[in-house]
Amino acid sequence: MSDDFDLDLFVIGGGSGGVRAARIAAGYGARVAVAEEFRYGGTCVIRGCVPKKLMVLASRFTDDFADAAGYGWSVGETAFDWPTLIANKDKEIARLEGVYRGNLEKAGVRVLDGRAVLEGPHAVRLLSTGEVFRARHILIAVGARPSLEPMIPGGELGITSNEIFDLKEQPKRILVVGGGYIGVEFAGIFAGLGSTVTMSLRGDKLLRGFDEELRDRLGAAYERKGVALKFGTTLERLERDADGAVAATYADGSRGTYDQVLVATGRKPNTADLGLETTGVALDDGGAIVVDGYSRTLCPSIWAVGDVTNRAALTPVAIREGHAFADTVFGDKPTMVDHEIIPTAVFSTPEIGTVGCSETLARQRAGEVVIYKTAFRSMRATLSGRDDPVFMKLVVDKTSDVVMGVHLFGRDAAEMIQLAGIAVMMGATKADFDRTIAVHPTAAEELVTMRTPHVEVKKGTSAG
Repeated sequence: MSDDFDLDLFVIGGGSGGVRAARIAAGYGARVAVAEEFRYGGTCVIRGCVPKKLMVLASRFTDDFADAAGYGWSVGETAFDWPTLIANKDKEIARLEGVYRGNLEKAGVRVLDGRAVLEGPHAVRLLSTGEVFRARHILIAVGARPSLEPMIPGGELGITSNEIFDLKEQPKRILVVGGGYIGVEFAGIFAGLGSTVTMSLRGDKLLRGFDEELRDRLGAAYERKGVALKFGTTLERLERDADGAVAATYADGSRGTYDQVLVATGRKPNTADLGLETTGVALDDGGAIVVDGYSRTLCPSIWAVGDVTNRAALTPVAIREGHAFADTVFGDKPTMVDHEIIPTAVFSTPEIGTVGCSETLARQRAGEVVIYKTAFRSMRATLSGRDDPVFMKLVVDKTSDVVMGVHLFGRDAAEMIQLAGIAVMMGATKADFDRTIAVHPTAAEELVTMRTPHVEVKKGTSAG
């Protein structure tokens, strides 16, 4: 390599995408450094997917205790302690951060602490030391941040998904603003832990963009759990009461009082004050870095992966993009990531798992589609009688028999959709599903035993 450069690759951001890119590049023999201004592991590990899943698991013990009696167990009196959960969560996050650092060091990557900014197409300054690095390639993997916008009077009284993980006390009453992944998941967490939960959103259903039946069933399940759903509403202002609570006034004039207001209305790419103006890197209207299929920006030496590009804001996508970047630039294996078919899960309770086209989208793309679906109570709850619904749906192109979408609702949906995603990615047909022998007794066996079409519609017509 030329002596004109200190490094072959400088990665700005020590989250999932940046760390994967750095490790793979180093494995190809590149000289690599990574700079992270907060904590290694990024949003997912520090204040996202991992701590959230731990909190989801904590919230589900309420159901586990309820089921136990039906199986002959006497659980006795139970009590939940919020500080214990938070302390144990923090220990695990600290352990994982150490793992991330350790893996980078084992790969031969130079690990830097502090904010890094661009000073040109090949120059990066580490603000904590003032040191300037010249790198042949620069990868921006700084992710995104929660947004409190649009701001309203008193909006600063709300908290985001950053602060929710570090609350000293469990809120007895919480308002969740927004009906996407984050809002839905935290509403389920706090409802399971015994808080009184209200959700406020502008739309008429939760989880915009998901299959309509999943949206309907999740809304009904949350209402049965006692979550108050305020559809078609927006907040007008927040005020601090004399007792420290937050009083919320809605646009329709109604009011509510809460201990915390979680604003989960969206995230914005972390592109501010990065020095991008010195490089010619372009941003779209939402502030995301514009890249091509190989994650290259308009500046040939600068690349970007993950949420900062706003292509598909999911951790596994960032990891795949980071790996593909390293293969392309340092492994002589040009690789593009397919963003078309992405299995994903929502860790609500009940869970949602989905891959491929919703029924609505499939109707738009295919001449005719065939729908297979089933609904039943989870076997786990049969002896307790607890409400634990399961719903499964296959969307099939009638002409080709290809399974265009799989949509799951209920216990272990996330685990099942990972495996179903392989089949959909490979272009499996309904006949392939049918000839797969079922594993009994499981919920997943329903995916290969549904035989009778529920509804058949032509393009442009309504479902029955």
